[in-house]
Amino acid sequence: MITALAYSTIEAIDRSAWNACFPGELEDWDYYRAVEQAGIADFRWRYLALYEDEVLVAAAVAFTTAYSLDTTVQGPGKRVTEQLRRWWPGLLDVRLYALGSPVAEQCHVGTARQIDPARRPALLEQLLILARNDADQAGIGLLAVKDASHRDPQWLQVCQAAGLQSMPGLPSAELPIRFGSVDAYLGTLGKSTRKDLRRTLRAQGPRIEWRRAVEDLLPHMMALYEATLSRSDLTFERLPSDYFRQVLEYLDERAACVLYWVGDELVAFNLVLLDEQRLVDKFFAHDLTRTREHNLYVRSWLANVDYCIEHGIPIYACGQAGYASKLRLGCSFTGNTVFFRHRNRVLDGLLRLVKMFIRPDRSDPAMAAALSETS
Repeated sequence: MITALAYSTIEAIDRSAWNACFPGELEDWDYYRAVEQAGIADFRWRYLALYEDEVLVAAAVAFTTAYSLDTTVQGPGKRVTEQLRRWWPGLLDVRLYALGSPVAEQCHVGTARQIDPARRPALLEQLLILARNDADQAGIGLLAVKDASHRDPQWLQVCQAAGLQSMPGLPSAELPIRFGSVDAYLGTLGKSTRKDLRRTLRAQGPRIEWRRAVEDLLPHMMALYEATLSRSDLTFERLPSDYFRQVLEYLDERAACVLYWVGDELVAFNLVLLDEQRLVDKFFAHDLTRTREHNLYVRSWLANVDYCIEHGIPIYACGQAGYASKLRLGCSFTGNTVFFRHRNRVLDGLLRLVKMFIRPDRSDPAMAAALSETS
């Protein structure tokens, strides 16, 4: 018999049991505990668990928040939604219960290793039912799945079978590391890109420092973070300084902060998660004026590629933004789908119309190109 429970803290679930449902994940129990402890404003965390004879057999991360429907809209579409907000404040803001996490690229749903694979779809369906019931108890009508990965077709099928509406999510980019040197990597790129990157490497670059504790630098880092966030059209969450502190503390050797210095001035930093299988680029913050002078984004990119080559890490996972650059830099893309359904049929029908205008690929040609190349 299955017992379905929802918790407000991941500490209510045994660490080893949780991680057994997500083998090989860098964003594991420790990561979500760090996120929880960071106190990110305007989000409440939920952890869904299915037990069979008191043994955890399936689990998922979820959250609740007040969500702006135009979060992923850019360009002309953003100007339209901003005008709508002036005419009708609150029109595009709804309470949301979502499986997934605002600080993870994919919705993590997992089953224990001992579970017969044939049972997995039924367990995923029960997790979705548990989410709907948990949302109902919280008085939230809109249920969503944030970024269901196309690498998990069973999860996609379960969401579709449940009658949820769908739209493309932001694709995940990664660079398979199949080369023995940075120069060999450059040889795989287009002529103009290769020329630009080699010119960058020949110029004097910033000093690079890898650290696993940054307490003394957090005020400077947060100034860079806030400046970077202010330039983004795709802002969902605002990370406090405790996020960076807690991730580095709880993940220990599996997290690092890469610092970029010009003289004694910190001009950029890159938070990464890493193990023997992948390096995950979580956030890159920089001084825009220094970026133009030193090409800091490219410097950071090449530093991460070089680190992967040197340490034999086969995958550089590089996020859900900057698709024009990542197309040029040789990335491959994995699709993600956003699913949603409102329990009110009228509002659900309205969302069916709204989604035609808020699809992220409608306002970003580079993103549309990346979606066309998803695996």
